[in-house]
Amino acid sequence: MGNRFSCKTKGGNHNGSKSSRRFGGGNRSQRKLQSDEELLHMQALSLAIQHHQSSQRFEGSMSRRIGGSTSSRRRNNPTADPNLANPKSQKQDLIKAKKGVARVLGKSCNQKIVLIHGEGLGAWCWYKTIALLEESGMLPTALDLTGSGIDLKDTNDVTSLEDYSKPLIDYLQNLPEDDKVTHMSIFILFMIIFAQVEGLYGNNCFTLLGRDQVILVGHSSGGACVSYALEHFQQKISKAIFLCGTMVADGQKPFDVFAEEISRARFLRSIILITILVSQLGSAETFMKESKFLIHGNGKDNPPTGFMFEKQQMRGLYFNQSPTKDIALAMVSVRPIPLGPMMQPLSLSKEKYGTGRRFYVQTLDDHALSPDIQEKLVRENPPEGVFKIKGSDHCPFFSKPQSLHKILLEIAQIA
Repeated sequence: MGNRFSCKTKGGNHNGSKSSRRFGGGNRSQRKLQSDEELLHMQALSLAIQHHQSSQRFEGSMSRRIGGSTSSRRRNNPTADPNLANPKSQKQDLIKAKKGVARVLGKSCNQKIVLIHGEGLGAWCWYKTIALLEESGMLPTALDLTGSGIDLKDTNDVTSLEDYSKPLIDYLQNLPEDDKVTHMSIFILFMIIFAQVEGLYGNNCFTLLGRDQVILVGHSSGGACVSYALEHFQQKISKAIFLCGTMVADGQKPFDVFAEEISRARFLRSIILITILVSQLGSAETFMKESKFLIHGNGKDNPPTGFMFEKQQMRGLYFNQSPTKDIALAMVSVRPIPLGPMMQPLSLSKEKYGTGRRFYVQTLDDHALSPDIQEKLVRENPPEGVFKIKGSDHCPFFSKPQSLHKILLEIAQIA
């Protein structure tokens, strides 16, 4: 066809003009086909958006974001809407539809995020974070570790990190091997493919589609559970976030982090009733022999099985910036901390744990794990990214929930 067209344009003026007229007619035909195709695209997108909106929790909010005011009845009947017969209006509507798709996709590509509490706490401590994540389109799950929260097992019977992490292990084992589109409707999948074709997201579109793994967030000693999971289920974890957590290196015990903090005056200022000298608490072994906070579930003659700070001491250590209501909730909800998991060295390999994507969130007004110790953890075991929350105590889900939420979303969106 190209050669034939060239031969005609090389002829006389008459042939040239004739050829030009024929070409112009072809352009009009192509433009009409393109316009019709865009109209079909727009209608398909509109239907997909309506379908997605109907399944959303906040349907009114979603519809306002899309910005369309045409009723679904008129939108499904092109002849009923004069704007659909107008090419200029069609183009404007298509642009609006594409923008709507971009907004919907930003919330529709839901990611699973699993929240792991720290020592003595439970799934209950994440209630603010869960609400904020759900409103942002995420799929949060908060777990009670063994002997924590409403889990019925006796803390004294939790003797290893594997026992302690069993709810997380069970969750990860039950994840399907290929969970790429289980939470997407066919319409949302179509929207993603169309967005890729139309250049709405570029290469990031299928990056969103390929997020078949979960994000883990480990608070405080819950970081050890996240490390354990990274070593054994690395292929099911897209990112691991340590929230002022015990991000230990290979061969270290979670308690080693706190033992170093115990030796600091900052920690001891908040514990008024401690009578043991700083130098006596320089190791886990000394702590187990001398500390008044230890629990001997199997009798005094046997090794301790757990420990528990007095509530007033926890208030100064963990909740020094938290609202009064959240402190009251914690005071009636905290449980003893199993000691076995804290004293177990972790075996972490470069091939598994070392290939995981780790991020660390520092809390800068933390009395339980000081910013200096957190910085040391980051320096000795560098993660992919480091984030900081100013004015947060050891429990940012209480003291700085919005700041924490913003950081979690930011990390989730990192390609």
